[in-house]
Amino acid sequence: MADTRGRTRATELAARAKIRQVEIRTRRLVNTLFSGDYKSSFKGRGIEFLDLREYLPGDDVRTIDWKVTARYGLSRGANYHPFVKKFAEERELVVMLVVDASGSSRFGTKGQLKLEQSALVAATLAFSAIRNNDKVGLVFFTDRVERYVPPRKGRSHVLRLIRDILYFRPEGKGTDPKRSLEFVMRVMKRRAIVFLVSDFLGEGFVPGKVRTPLGIAARRHDLVAVSVTDPAEMELPDLGLAEVEDAETGELRTVDTSWPGLRNAFRRHREEQAGQRDALFRQLGIDHIPLRTDEDFTRSLHRFFQARARRYR
Repeated sequence: MADTRGRTRATELAARAKIRQVEIRTRRLVNTLFSGDYKSSFKGRGIEFLDLREYLPGDDVRTIDWKVTARYGLSRGANYHPFVKKFAEERELVVMLVVDASGSSRFGTKGQLKLEQSALVAATLAFSAIRNNDKVGLVFFTDRVERYVPPRKGRSHVLRLIRDILYFRPEGKGTDPKRSLEFVMRVMKRRAIVFLVSDFLGEGFVPGKVRTPLGIAARRHDLVAVSVTDPAEMELPDLGLAEVEDAETGELRTVDTSWPGLRNAFRRHREEQAGQRDALFRQLGIDHIPLRTDEDFTRSLHRFFQARARRYR
């Protein structure tokens, strides 16, 4: 009994240390490299009317309220000034992190799993959001919605999201992004920024199946696709006879990886999948951030923020 409690305590301490490590790394990025990038890349929901005041030299004539000006002008005669509207941007945003937790996300050959890379990216986006006083929520999905954490603010809330991504054990192994996107559209009544973080592998991401839910979500929300891949998924290594397992279905198969024809066919298949995915994003007008587990994600994320900011300017 004591040994079990000791192992549980050690596991808990290791988890806390891992989460703290992620926090330190991502906070540093947010405070240095991404300082200001997030805010300039995403606009508020619109503008909110505040008040009326008399026109001053230099005011934009397009802000003049002609109805109010005419009404007050009748009572004041010729000695009056036009009235202009005062507005304030509704800066507060809601960011939803929709993270793929299917079996294929727990794969990695370069020192970290794809899901760990996803956690780092999600943490960076979350800390960027709360630094700008925005809310962050989480949808964790496989072939079902595994966990939903409503949008909130604050450091402790973000740490909870990181913990869920790293250590929550889902029930399913398959992939069904349609369910998760439909869920987001049900719970998010107002427009939000939705980051869909996935390897975009599996039957659920066949272009014909996922086109409609992706398209609807992209029209209702600001949808950004973040693809996380591992180099070993693009090239089949020469290992001779090898038994391979589908991480989502559990299917086992023995293949001869020494055969060049098989490796070439595998590479072409992966390239075709990636090409179809990228073409679908372009057709639907969805921003795409491609990431790999063997590369530092900060450069790609920084380029994305800068490109978005240039578009708005």
